Amino acid sequence: MRAFAALVFALWASAACAGWRGDVQAAKLVGEGDFSVLGFTLYRAQMWSERVPVDYDERFALHIVYAHGVKRERLADTGIGEIRRLAAAPIPADTLARWRANMMQAFVDVGPGDQLSAVYLPDKGVRFYAGERMTGEVDDLAFARAFFGIWLDPSTRAPVLRRQLLGAGQ
Repeated sequence: MRAFAALVFALWASAACAGWRGDVQAAKLVGEGDFSVLGFTLYRAQMWSERVPVDYDERFALHIVYAHGVKRERLADTGIGEIRRLAAAPIPADTLARWRANMMQAFVDVGPGDQLSAVYLPDKGVRFYAGERMTGEVDDLAFARAFFGIWLDPSTRAPVLRRQLLGAGQ
């Protein structure tokens, strides 16, 4: 009985600890860098992928460690603003409202040292984590590509960070 209990605990612990890394088990760190505004670092971002260059045909993960506190409402509003700015064509208001609601469900308020991660799931969408706890999954490929475009689109507001995340350095 004791051996069975130990096995159950070990299986539970490994599943609980897998978190976002469990979604990209064979991934390696592609690149990382800081996002700063007016000299203040807001967060450190890392890109994890099995394939280099990072490709929307494979799973990859964006992992962010925050240096300052940010409310989830601000994260969602900033994300929607960037998605709207980067869109090749106007996105319908009801789509943006749905995407913001998805972000509000998946995001949490963050403080210094808190970690948020997003895993791109090809042909499906995106899975979000706060620390190692999954906070949401959005089965919408258009949303997933728009969300990751905030960092990966060539027109991102942080081109140096984009190059660093993609492993191209400064």
